[in-house]
Amino acid sequence: MPIDEKHPLQTQSPYSASKSAADHLGESFYKSFGVPVVIVRPFNAFGPRQSTRAVLPTIITQALSGDTVKLGRLDTIRDWNYVRDVTSAYIAIASVDGVDGQEINISSGEGITIGEAAKKIIKIIGRKIKIESDSTRLRPNSSEVERLIGSCEKLKKLTGWKPKYTFEEGLKETINWYSKPKNLARYKSGVYNI
Repeated sequence: MPIDEKHPLQTQSPYSASKSAADHLGESFYKSFGVPVVIVRPFNAFGPRQSTRAVLPTIITQALSGDTVKLGRLDTIRDWNYVRDVTSAYIAIASVDGVDGQEINISSGEGITIGEAAKKIIKIIGRKIKIESDSTRLRPNSSEVERLIGSCEKLKKLTGWKPKYTFEEGLKETINWYSKPKNLARYKSGVYNI
């Protein structure tokens, strides 16, 4: 850790296998036909309008709708990246020459557990909310990646890009969006989405 672009791809779950397959397909079009392809790997993007199939919107919508947040494992570590930073990284990559055929990570280089993220969300919301571990929300042990932290040194070197938002700043903007009644009404906070 942190994972750089040379790290071997490990298709531990069907989700990771689909991402790896897409990377290889893009690479094959670059190598075979010269299609200008850059394989960009954003680590755990989050922000407004995100589906509750992702954990941060799940935590936020549950916390805004009740007094209990139900989650699976709380100790898994992720590298969270606010959507505005991810977007600016894509623009930076698209603006630089000589990156066709390369793999480039978008990441913060920092790891935060799901439990820590839930506590930060609850603190921002400013109410007493209980966190419960729900066994029905646990992923199979063999499919769970315990730590996922990326290196964005290559991205910084190629483009000069740096994240502008801290995790907490991104959370505040995201929570603000979900807090609007018309937005929160779009989500079923009590439903576990897979």
